[in-house]
Amino acid sequence: MSEHLTVVKHPLVQHKLTLMREKDTSTASFRRLLREISLLLAYEITSELELTTKKIETPLCEMDAPILEGKKLALVSILRAGNGLLDGVLELVPAARVGFVGLYRDPETLQPVEYYCKLPGELEDRLTIVVDPMLATGNSSVAAIDLIKAKGAKHIRFMCLLAAPEGVARMKEAHPDVPIVTAALDECLNDHAYIVPGLGDAGDRMFGTK
Repeated sequence: MSEHLTVVKHPLVQHKLTLMREKDTSTASFRRLLREISLLLAYEITSELELTTKKIETPLCEMDAPILEGKKLALVSILRAGNGLLDGVLELVPAARVGFVGLYRDPETLQPVEYYCKLPGELEDRLTIVVDPMLATGNSSVAAIDLIKAKGAKHIRFMCLLAAPEGVARMKEAHPDVPIVTAALDECLNDHAYIVPGLGDAGDRMFGTK
């Protein structure tokens, strides 16, 4: 995966994203759609996993069949909204190791502050997929990937539902080696750092909070 930004144009992805953007979509529907869309995005972000072969027996004969090579994948959710994308990816890759990074924005400096970090071991040998629905300013995503790299990860990809040009630029500046897969590149950020046209606050819409 060489391109820095991949926008998944699949008709089902775009259809489900439109339903999620609508302000009247219920919390239950939003959660279900997020899980479904994360499966489709995960299909794209895992499309270049390395394969080896394994000798197996089918009911008819022996064969050398393709199978994933290397260590189990690592999935890292940026709390709390990342968990909505995590569920779908885990359905596709149930054996993956899972980590969590918790960050909040300091109201004075507006910089991300870590409050929780628990990551799988041997990250240097794993492909690590970081998930967070919204790539807005990019500050928390950059901070999370800083932490993950500090723990040894070398092969990282970032998966989000929506991206703003500002966040994509910030990520490219800080982590040019981390490809981004998203369902849409939106227009801009507003004065409150919300993605426009966007879908509001993904965490609030997913968990029914305000």
